Amino acid sequence: MISDGGHGPAGRPPAVAAKWLRHLPDFPGLGSCVVDDRGRIIEVTDRAAQLLGRTPAELLDQDAHDLLHRGRNGEPVPRTRCRMKQVLLTGRPAQGEHEWFERGDGSLMPVAWVVAPCGIGEGRTGAVMFFHEPDESEQESSADSMPEVDRLALLAETTTTLTSTLHVGETLQQLVRLVVPQLADWAVVDLFTEEGNVSRAAVVHREKHTLVHREELEGPLPPVPQASLMPLSRALRGVTATLAGPEDYQGPPDSGVAVAQRQLFRATGMHSASIAPIRGVRDVLGALTLGRSDRPGSFTTADLLLVEDIARRAGLALDNARLYERQRRVAETMQRHLLPQLPHVAGLEMSACYVPALDASQVGGDWYDAFLLADETPALVIGDVVGHDLDAAAGMAQVCNMLRAYAWDRQEPPSAVVNRLDEAVARVIGTSLATVILARVERTAGPGWRLRWSNAGHPPPLLIEHDGRTRFLEEGQGMLLGTGLALDRTDAAAELPPGATLVLYTDGLIESRGHSLDEGLALLRRHAGSLARRPLAGLCDELLSRVRPADNDDDVAMLGLRLPR
Repeated sequence: MISDGGHGPAGRPPAVAAKWLRHLPDFPGLGSCVVDDRGRIIEVTDRAAQLLGRTPAELLDQDAHDLLHRGRNGEPVPRTRCRMKQVLLTGRPAQGEHEWFERGDGSLMPVAWVVAPCGIGEGRTGAVMFFHEPDESEQESSADSMPEVDRLALLAETTTTLTSTLHVGETLQQLVRLVVPQLADWAVVDLFTEEGNVSRAAVVHREKHTLVHREELEGPLPPVPQASLMPLSRALRGVTATLAGPEDYQGPPDSGVAVAQRQLFRATGMHSASIAPIRGVRDVLGALTLGRSDRPGSFTTADLLLVEDIARRAGLALDNARLYERQRRVAETMQRHLLPQLPHVAGLEMSACYVPALDASQVGGDWYDAFLLADETPALVIGDVVGHDLDAAAGMAQVCNMLRAYAWDRQEPPSAVVNRLDEAVARVIGTSLATVILARVERTAGPGWRLRWSNAGHPPPLLIEHDGRTRFLEEGQGMLLGTGLALDRTDAAAELPPGATLVLYTDGLIESRGHSLDEGLALLRRHAGSLARRPLAGLCDELLSRVRPADNDDDVAMLGLRLPR
């Protein structure tokens, strides 16, 4: 029998339970220990240390629940579900079977136990626990199917978790985390691609409390024949969920998929598997295979029904995620095709970049444009249609094209063009609101350049001089487009110094929920000054990485212009 022998880490007096515990017989197959009122181990017998595969130092003064108590698949057990811990709260003895302790080497030991409250001196109450490892007949009875309450809890968690994301990759990660190791040692997900082929999207195994992807087992699969009667082929055709094992694939294979499945069983060591179709709203999306290799016992019919229900929920989540990502690709493709090729102007260097929103629902109306006017003067545009959806992206396309047409149609100042565009936005296009800057880059009488612009509610352009001095061009500000108000917009003009850089940007670069707009502008100005002599393309990339807030998942458009020295 082992005690802490002296003052513990918290300076407590020597444990007094030792005297009481010495009177307990040390049965060969029975482990015993005492915990204090905090649940920390203060006494442990030699046999208990041997059963747990740990040294006394690894056990004493440790929280017994956190150190030892595990679920049937090695997962931590919430304190609210620990019946042994409840003895300390209620003061009543308890006993149980079908529990698991974690040994020092990480393996699980099934235990049957009895816990009773006991005095540990100085008016304090702890508990004494006796436990032993059940014989094979007891262990077999503990390997029954998951209790109904746990099944319902798992299905509820599956629904909640899988509907919390609209990204296919994240949905697969969450699905695997839900079923391994709670139901299986292996999780395999096969999915149909957009082209109708089958790909093994995930093969995951739990190794030392970590989920590990076996990438060498993932990848494309052969076509699924309609006549194949093998379990995976039937699931991929949406026929039925099936219990399977390596014996099902021992005979002559009827397809390439059967060969791949035979190799999977050999590589993973699975002795039992549940295979269920993953169905979407209209089509079969793939199949879910859960396999057992490390734990004893085969899947039962009740387990198969649970796996089928989980696969059904996964199918709905994956269907939604695929539709969402398809919408995102359409919007991004539309936006990128609408973004122009920059014109070549002797003496000027231009660069632009566009970063889409992280979330497909945040696909917005940011755009940039650069083109030559009828008099060969370069025109620069940066704009943002208010909104974060496909309507905003479609509105952006209309505003962009109409602005080009108006600017080319007549040789007039930027403010006049923006006024005409404002009327179209409010009365013709039907877009709610938009911001825009239209600028002309004009040659002066000498070798220099002048910027003439009008700003409709957009963040001001930033001028970076070659020596690192910076300033915002805040003149020429006016109301944003689409208000329906009759406005008299103005133009502003500024000389552009030799070697200077002009940066036009949208608000996704500077806006953040964590700081004010002025702080975002100040951050942009500070970093831009330090990058004054960086190559123009590199400058835009650096501003994105340094200035764009981490909590802003809006899209960003940026247009840069550099003058010759």
